Amino acid sequence: MNDSTTGIPAREELVARAEALGPLIREHAPKTEADRRVPDQVIDALSEAGLFKLSTPRRYGGYESGMRAMLDVSAAVARADGSTGWVVALVNVCNYMAGLFPVRSQDEVFGADPEAKVTGVLSPTASSVKVDGGWKVNGRWYYNSGSWHSSWALLGIPVTDAGGEVVDQGLALVPRADLQIEDTWFVAGMRGTASNALIAEDVFVPEHRVISVPAAVEGEFGTEMGDEELYRSAFIPVLALVLIGPQLGLGRAALDYVIERAGKKPISYTFYETQSSSVGVQLQIAEAAQLIDTARLHAERAAAVIDHYAAVGTQPDLVTRARVRADTGWVVKNTLAALGILLDVHGAGSFAEVNPLQRIWRDANVGGRHAIAAPEVALEVYGKALLGIEEQITPLI
Repeated sequence: MNDSTTGIPAREELVARAEALGPLIREHAPKTEADRRVPDQVIDALSEAGLFKLSTPRRYGGYESGMRAMLDVSAAVARADGSTGWVVALVNVCNYMAGLFPVRSQDEVFGADPEAKVTGVLSPTASSVKVDGGWKVNGRWYYNSGSWHSSWALLGIPVTDAGGEVVDQGLALVPRADLQIEDTWFVAGMRGTASNALIAEDVFVPEHRVISVPAAVEGEFGTEMGDEELYRSAFIPVLALVLIGPQLGLGRAALDYVIERAGKKPISYTFYETQSSSVGVQLQIAEAAQLIDTARLHAERAAAVIDHYAAVGTQPDLVTRARVRADTGWVVKNTLAALGILLDVHGAGSFAEVNPLQRIWRDANVGGRHAIAAPEVALEVYGKALLGIEEQITPLI
Protein backbone atom coordinates (compact mmCIF):
# COMPACT_ATOMS: atom_id res chain seq x y z
CA MET A 1 0.00 0.00 0.00
CA ASN A 2 1.52 3.30 -1.14
CA ASP A 3 0.52 6.93 -0.69
CA SER A 4 -1.51 7.56 -3.85
CA THR A 5 -0.02 11.02 -4.37
CA THR A 6 3.66 10.26 -3.76
CA GLY A 7 4.11 6.54 -4.33
CA ILE A 8 5.82 6.34 -0.94
CA PRO A 9 5.00 3.22 1.11
CA ALA A 10 2.47 3.93 3.85
CA ARG A 11 3.39 3.25 7.46
CA GLU A 12 1.23 0.14 7.51
CA GLU A 13 3.04 -1.22 4.46
CA LEU A 14 6.45 -0.62 6.03
CA VAL A 15 5.35 -2.37 9.22
CA ALA A 16 4.05 -5.29 7.15
CA ARG A 17 7.44 -5.55 5.43
CA ALA A 18 9.16 -5.64 8.82
CA GLU A 19 6.77 -8.32 10.08
CA ALA A 20 7.35 -10.40 6.94
CA LEU A 21 11.07 -10.46 7.73
CA GLY A 22 10.38 -11.73 11.27
CA PRO A 23 11.14 -15.41 10.56
CA LEU A 24 14.48 -14.55 8.92
CA ILE A 25 15.45 -12.20 11.75
CA ARG A 26 14.48 -14.77 14.43
CA GLU A 27 16.41 -17.49 12.64
CA HIS A 28 19.56 -15.38 12.73
CA ALA A 29 19.05 -13.95 16.25
CA PRO A 30 21.46 -16.42 17.95
CA LYS A 31 24.12 -15.65 15.34
CA THR A 32 23.47 -11.92 15.73
CA GLU A 33 24.19 -12.24 19.43
CA ALA A 34 27.16 -14.59 19.06
CA ASP A 35 28.86 -12.48 16.38
CA ARG A 36 27.91 -9.21 18.13
CA ARG A 37 26.62 -7.78 14.86
CA VAL A 38 23.61 -8.27 12.62
CA PRO A 39 24.48 -10.76 9.84
CA ASP A 40 24.86 -9.40 6.32
CA GLN A 41 21.94 -11.55 5.11
CA VAL A 42 19.62 -9.75 7.52
CA ILE A 43 21.03 -6.28 6.78
CA ASP A 44 20.62 -6.94 3.05
CA ALA A 45 17.02 -8.10 3.52
CA LEU A 46 16.19 -5.02 5.60
CA SER A 47 17.79 -2.82 2.95
CA GLU A 48 15.88 -4.49 0.12
CA ALA A 49 12.65 -3.91 2.06
CA GLY A 50 13.51 -0.21 2.34
CA LEU A 51 13.58 -0.28 6.14
CA PHE A 52 16.72 1.84 6.38
CA LYS A 53 15.17 4.57 4.20
CA LEU A 54 12.38 5.72 6.52
CA SER A 55 14.07 9.05 7.15
CA THR A 56 16.15 9.45 4.00
CA PRO A 57 14.99 12.50 2.00
CA ARG A 58 12.58 11.74 -0.82
CA ARG A 59 14.87 13.69 -3.13
CA TYR A 60 17.21 10.70 -2.94
CA GLY A 61 14.60 7.96 -3.09
CA GLY A 62 13.85 7.85 0.63
CA TYR A 63 10.49 7.87 2.37
CA GLU A 64 10.52 10.72 4.96
CA SER A 65 8.05 8.60 6.88
CA GLY A 66 7.85 10.47 10.18
CA MET A 67 8.26 9.59 13.84
CA ARG A 68 5.37 7.15 14.14
CA ALA A 69 6.72 5.05 11.29
CA MET A 70 10.19 4.95 12.83
CA LEU A 71 8.67 3.71 16.09
CA ASP A 72 6.39 1.11 14.57
CA VAL A 73 8.93 -0.35 12.16
CA SER A 74 11.69 -0.68 14.76
CA ALA A 75 9.16 -2.24 17.16
CA ALA A 76 8.12 -4.79 14.53
CA VAL A 77 11.74 -5.71 13.86
CA ALA A 78 12.60 -5.88 17.58
CA ARG A 79 9.69 -8.24 18.13
CA ALA A 80 11.87 -10.73 16.22
CA ASP A 81 15.23 -9.57 17.66
CA GLY A 82 16.08 -6.63 19.89
CA SER A 83 19.55 -5.92 18.53
CA THR A 84 18.31 -5.84 14.94
CA GLY A 85 15.45 -3.53 15.92
CA TRP A 86 17.91 -1.22 17.67
CA VAL A 87 20.14 -1.01 14.59
CA VAL A 88 17.11 -0.20 12.41
CA ALA A 89 16.03 2.53 14.85
CA LEU A 90 19.49 4.09 15.18
CA VAL A 91 20.32 4.11 11.47
CA ASN A 92 17.00 5.74 10.67
CA VAL A 93 17.37 8.44 13.32
CA CYS A 94 20.92 9.17 12.17
CA ASN A 95 19.71 9.39 8.56
CA TYR A 96 17.15 11.90 9.86
CA MET A 97 19.98 13.93 11.42
CA ALA A 98 21.94 13.83 8.16
CA GLY A 99 18.86 15.38 6.55
CA LEU A 100 19.29 18.41 8.84
CA PHE A 101 22.61 19.32 7.18
CA PRO A 102 23.01 21.63 4.18
CA VAL A 103 21.99 20.08 0.86
CA ARG A 104 25.64 20.04 -0.22
CA SER A 105 26.36 17.61 2.62
CA GLN A 106 23.27 15.54 1.87
CA ASP A 107 24.40 15.22 -1.76
CA GLU A 108 27.69 13.78 -0.55
CA VAL A 109 25.88 11.21 1.58
CA PHE A 110 22.63 10.26 -0.13
CA GLY A 111 23.31 11.69 -3.59
CA ALA A 112 26.36 9.47 -3.87
CA ASP A 113 24.55 6.49 -2.32
CA PRO A 114 20.76 6.52 -1.85
CA GLU A 115 21.15 3.41 0.34
CA ALA A 116 23.59 5.15 2.71
CA LYS A 117 23.41 4.16 6.37
CA VAL A 118 24.49 6.77 8.90
CA THR A 119 25.32 6.00 12.52
CA GLY A 120 26.39 8.38 15.24
CA VAL A 121 27.24 9.55 18.74
CA LEU A 122 26.17 12.98 20.00
CA SER A 123 28.67 13.29 22.87
CA PRO A 124 31.59 15.60 21.96
CA THR A 125 34.35 13.22 23.12
CA ALA A 126 36.92 14.79 20.82
CA SER A 127 39.14 17.76 20.13
CA SER A 128 39.13 20.01 17.10
CA VAL A 129 41.48 22.57 15.58
CA LYS A 130 40.19 25.28 13.24
CA VAL A 131 41.90 25.15 9.87
CA ASP A 132 41.20 26.72 6.52
CA GLY A 133 37.74 25.62 5.40
CA GLY A 134 36.89 23.48 8.41
CA TRP A 135 38.38 21.60 11.36
CA LYS A 136 40.94 18.88 12.03
CA VAL A 137 39.32 16.44 14.44
CA ASN A 138 40.75 13.84 16.80
CA GLY A 139 38.65 11.71 19.13
CA ARG A 140 37.03 8.47 20.20
CA TRP A 141 33.29 7.95 20.23
CA TYR A 142 31.93 4.96 22.10
CA TYR A 143 28.67 3.05 21.63
CA ASN A 144 28.27 3.80 17.93
CA SER A 145 25.43 1.36 17.26
CA GLY A 146 25.50 -0.31 13.85
CA SER A 147 29.15 0.66 13.38
CA TRP A 148 29.99 -2.26 11.09
CA HIS A 149 27.17 -1.39 8.71
CA SER A 150 27.50 2.39 8.39
CA SER A 151 28.82 4.38 5.45
CA TRP A 152 28.86 7.73 7.30
CA ALA A 153 29.08 8.74 10.95
CA LEU A 154 27.68 11.68 12.90
CA LEU A 155 30.10 12.62 15.67
CA GLY A 156 29.85 15.20 18.43
CA ILE A 157 32.76 17.66 18.42
CA PRO A 158 33.71 20.88 20.23
CA VAL A 159 33.67 23.70 17.67
CA THR A 160 36.74 25.91 18.11
CA ASP A 161 37.77 29.27 16.70
CA ALA A 162 41.15 30.18 15.22
CA GLY A 163 42.47 30.88 18.72
CA GLY A 164 41.57 27.42 19.98
CA GLU A 165 38.63 28.61 22.09
CA VAL A 166 35.56 26.37 22.17
CA VAL A 167 32.67 28.43 20.79
CA ASP A 168 29.97 25.83 20.16
CA GLN A 169 29.08 22.14 20.31
CA GLY A 170 28.90 20.65 16.86
CA LEU A 171 27.76 17.56 15.07
CA ALA A 172 30.16 16.51 12.34
CA LEU A 173 29.31 14.35 9.34
CA VAL A 174 32.28 12.13 8.50
CA PRO A 175 32.77 9.33 5.94
CA ARG A 176 33.06 6.02 7.74
CA ALA A 177 36.12 5.29 5.58
CA ASP A 178 37.96 8.17 7.32
CA LEU A 179 37.53 6.52 10.72
CA GLN A 180 39.02 3.54 12.48
CA ILE A 181 36.86 1.13 14.42
CA GLU A 182 37.75 -0.51 17.71
CA ASP A 183 35.81 -3.62 18.69
CA THR A 184 34.77 -2.67 22.22
CA TRP A 185 31.15 -3.86 22.50
CA PHE A 186 31.25 -6.73 25.01
CA VAL A 187 28.01 -6.49 27.00
CA ALA A 188 25.20 -8.51 28.58
CA GLY A 189 22.37 -7.34 26.30
CA MET A 190 21.86 -5.77 22.87
CA ARG A 191 25.00 -7.68 21.98
CA GLY A 192 24.28 -7.65 18.26
CA THR A 193 24.14 -3.88 17.89
CA ALA A 194 27.89 -3.58 17.19
CA SER A 195 27.98 -0.44 19.31
CA ASN A 196 31.73 -0.12 18.98
CA ALA A 197 34.10 2.84 19.22
CA LEU A 198 34.93 4.99 16.22
CA ILE A 199 38.29 6.76 16.19
CA ALA A 200 39.38 9.86 14.27
CA GLU A 201 43.03 10.80 13.84
CA ASP A 202 43.56 14.20 12.22
CA VAL A 203 40.40 13.88 10.13
CA PHE A 204 39.50 16.99 8.18
CA VAL A 205 35.81 17.98 8.40
CA PRO A 206 34.74 20.83 6.09
CA GLU A 207 32.53 23.59 7.46
CA HIS A 208 29.48 22.51 5.46
CA ARG A 209 29.55 19.15 7.25
CA VAL A 210 29.23 20.59 10.77
CA ILE A 211 26.00 21.84 12.36
CA SER A 212 25.42 23.38 15.79
CA VAL A 213 23.79 21.11 18.37
CA PRO A 214 22.44 23.98 20.55
CA ALA A 215 20.92 25.55 17.43
CA ALA A 216 19.33 22.23 16.47
CA VAL A 217 17.86 21.90 19.97
CA GLU A 218 16.16 25.25 19.37
CA GLY A 219 14.84 24.17 15.96
CA GLU A 220 17.47 25.89 13.79
CA PHE A 221 18.83 23.43 11.23
CA GLY A 222 21.32 23.58 8.39
CA THR A 223 19.09 22.30 5.59
CA GLU A 224 17.79 24.78 3.05
CA MET A 225 14.77 22.56 2.35
CA GLY A 226 12.35 24.14 4.80
CA ASP A 227 9.31 22.56 3.13
CA GLU A 228 10.33 19.01 4.09
CA GLU A 229 8.23 18.11 7.13
CA LEU A 230 10.41 15.44 8.69
CA TYR A 231 13.40 17.75 8.96
CA ARG A 232 11.36 20.32 10.88
CA SER A 233 10.80 17.76 13.66
CA ALA A 234 11.86 18.71 17.18
CA PHE A 235 15.46 17.51 17.51
CA ILE A 236 15.76 16.08 21.04
CA PRO A 237 12.23 14.64 21.16
CA VAL A 238 13.05 12.64 18.03
CA LEU A 239 16.42 11.48 19.39
CA ALA A 240 14.84 10.40 22.67
CA LEU A 241 11.63 8.78 21.46
CA VAL A 242 13.25 6.68 18.74
CA LEU A 243 15.03 4.67 21.43
CA ILE A 244 11.85 3.08 22.72
CA GLY A 245 10.61 1.54 19.48
CA PRO A 246 12.71 -1.56 20.20
CA GLN A 247 11.42 -1.62 23.79
CA LEU A 248 7.85 -1.83 22.55
CA GLY A 249 8.71 -4.73 20.29
CA LEU A 250 10.59 -6.59 23.01
CA GLY A 251 7.70 -6.21 25.44
CA ARG A 252 5.23 -7.56 22.91
CA ALA A 253 7.53 -10.47 22.02
CA ALA A 254 7.77 -11.51 25.68
CA LEU A 255 4.00 -11.28 26.16
CA ASP A 256 3.36 -13.39 23.06
CA TYR A 257 5.86 -16.03 24.16
CA VAL A 258 4.51 -16.40 27.70
CA ILE A 259 0.86 -16.49 26.56
CA GLU A 260 1.62 -19.10 23.90
CA ARG A 261 3.14 -21.46 26.46
CA ALA A 262 0.81 -20.78 29.39
CA GLY A 263 -1.73 -23.32 28.11
CA LYS A 264 0.85 -26.13 28.10
CA LYS A 265 3.26 -25.32 30.91
CA PRO A 266 2.41 -26.53 34.45
CA ILE A 267 3.14 -24.57 37.62
CA SER A 268 5.72 -26.62 39.47
CA TYR A 269 4.90 -27.86 42.98
CA THR A 270 1.20 -27.03 42.59
CA PHE A 271 -1.89 -28.89 41.36
CA TYR A 272 -2.11 -26.60 38.31
CA GLU A 273 -1.49 -28.63 35.17
CA THR A 274 -1.31 -25.44 33.12
CA GLN A 275 -0.37 -21.88 34.00
CA SER A 276 -3.40 -20.54 32.16
CA SER A 277 -5.77 -22.23 34.63
CA SER A 278 -4.34 -20.23 37.54
CA VAL A 279 -6.22 -17.08 38.54
CA GLY A 280 -2.92 -15.65 39.79
CA VAL A 281 -1.35 -16.12 36.36
CA GLN A 282 -4.41 -14.67 34.65
CA LEU A 283 -4.08 -11.53 36.77
CA GLN A 284 -0.35 -11.26 36.08
CA ILE A 285 -0.79 -11.68 32.33
CA ALA A 286 -3.49 -9.01 32.31
CA GLU A 287 -1.30 -6.64 34.32
CA ALA A 288 1.68 -7.16 32.02
CA ALA A 289 -0.51 -6.60 28.95
CA GLN A 290 -1.87 -3.38 30.44
CA LEU A 291 1.62 -2.11 31.19
CA ILE A 292 2.70 -2.82 27.61
CA ASP A 293 -0.44 -1.13 26.28
CA THR A 294 0.22 1.87 28.52
CA ALA A 295 3.74 2.09 27.14
CA ARG A 296 2.49 2.01 23.57
CA LEU A 297 -0.18 4.64 24.19
CA HIS A 298 2.38 7.05 25.62
CA ALA A 299 4.74 6.34 22.72
CA GLU A 300 2.01 6.95 20.16
CA ARG A 301 0.97 10.19 21.84
CA ALA A 302 4.55 11.46 21.82
CA ALA A 303 5.06 10.45 18.18
CA ALA A 304 1.82 12.19 17.20
CA VAL A 305 3.01 15.39 18.90
CA ILE A 306 6.34 15.33 17.06
CA ASP A 307 4.72 14.64 13.69
CA HIS A 308 2.02 17.29 14.24
CA TYR A 309 4.45 20.10 15.00
CA ALA A 310 6.64 19.08 12.06
CA ALA A 311 3.62 19.19 9.77
CA VAL A 312 2.60 22.71 10.83
CA GLY A 313 6.20 23.93 10.79
CA THR A 314 6.61 25.08 14.39
CA GLN A 315 8.57 23.82 17.37
CA PRO A 316 6.71 22.50 20.44
CA ASP A 317 7.10 24.55 23.62
CA LEU A 318 9.33 23.50 26.50
CA VAL A 319 6.60 21.73 28.48
CA THR A 320 5.57 19.68 25.44
CA ARG A 321 9.16 18.72 24.62
CA ALA A 322 9.74 17.79 28.26
CA ARG A 323 6.61 15.64 28.19
CA VAL A 324 8.01 13.70 25.24
CA ARG A 325 11.09 12.93 27.30
CA ALA A 326 8.83 11.89 30.17
CA ASP A 327 6.80 9.68 27.83
CA THR A 328 10.06 8.09 26.67
CA GLY A 329 11.07 7.23 30.22
CA TRP A 330 7.54 6.05 31.03
CA VAL A 331 7.67 3.57 28.16
CA VAL A 332 10.95 2.17 29.48
CA LYS A 333 9.64 1.92 33.04
CA ASN A 334 6.39 0.18 32.08
CA THR A 335 8.01 -2.19 29.60
CA LEU A 336 10.63 -3.35 32.09
CA ALA A 337 7.96 -3.79 34.75
CA ALA A 338 5.90 -5.92 32.37
CA LEU A 339 8.93 -8.05 31.54
CA GLY A 340 9.56 -8.66 35.22
CA ILE A 341 6.02 -9.95 35.67
CA LEU A 342 6.21 -12.14 32.58
CA LEU A 343 9.45 -13.77 33.72
CA ASP A 344 7.87 -14.39 37.12
CA VAL A 345 5.01 -16.17 35.37
CA HIS A 346 7.20 -18.24 33.09
CA GLY A 347 9.58 -19.16 35.90
CA ALA A 348 13.22 -20.11 36.16
CA GLY A 349 13.10 -21.73 32.73
CA SER A 350 13.08 -18.17 31.33
CA PHE A 351 16.82 -18.07 31.87
CA ALA A 352 17.74 -21.20 29.93
CA GLU A 353 20.11 -20.30 27.10
CA VAL A 354 17.74 -21.84 24.58
CA ASN A 355 14.85 -19.71 25.80
CA PRO A 356 14.45 -16.42 23.89
CA LEU A 357 12.95 -14.77 26.99
CA GLN A 358 16.37 -14.42 28.60
CA ARG A 359 17.68 -12.58 25.53
CA ILE A 360 14.57 -10.37 25.39
CA TRP A 361 15.03 -9.55 29.08
CA ARG A 362 18.73 -8.72 28.67
CA ASP A 363 18.17 -6.66 25.52
CA ALA A 364 15.35 -4.62 27.06
CA ASN A 365 17.28 -3.97 30.26
CA VAL A 366 20.38 -2.79 28.43
CA GLY A 367 18.49 -0.74 25.81
CA GLY A 368 16.25 0.73 28.50
CA ARG A 369 19.26 2.17 30.30
CA HIS A 370 20.32 4.51 27.54
CA ALA A 371 21.02 7.81 29.32
CA ILE A 372 18.54 9.87 27.33
CA ALA A 373 15.72 7.40 28.12
CA ALA A 374 16.34 7.25 31.90
CA PRO A 375 12.88 7.48 33.55
CA GLU A 376 13.93 9.41 36.67
CA VAL A 377 15.85 12.04 34.70
CA ALA A 378 12.94 12.41 32.29
CA LEU A 379 10.44 12.86 35.11
CA GLU A 380 12.58 15.52 36.76
CA VAL A 381 12.87 17.36 33.44
CA TYR A 382 9.10 17.24 33.01
CA GLY A 383 8.34 18.18 36.61
CA LYS A 384 10.58 21.24 36.43
CA ALA A 385 8.95 22.30 33.16
CA LEU A 386 5.44 21.89 34.60
CA LEU A 387 6.36 23.97 37.64
CA GLY A 388 7.99 26.70 35.57
CA ILE A 389 11.42 26.17 37.11
CA GLU A 390 13.84 27.78 34.69
CA GLU A 391 17.00 26.02 35.87
CA GLN A 392 16.94 22.66 34.10
CA ILE A 393 19.28 19.68 34.59
CA THR A 394 20.04 19.24 30.87
CA PRO A 395 19.89 21.26 27.67
CA LEU A 396 18.69 18.15 25.83
CA ILE A 397 14.95 18.81 25.88
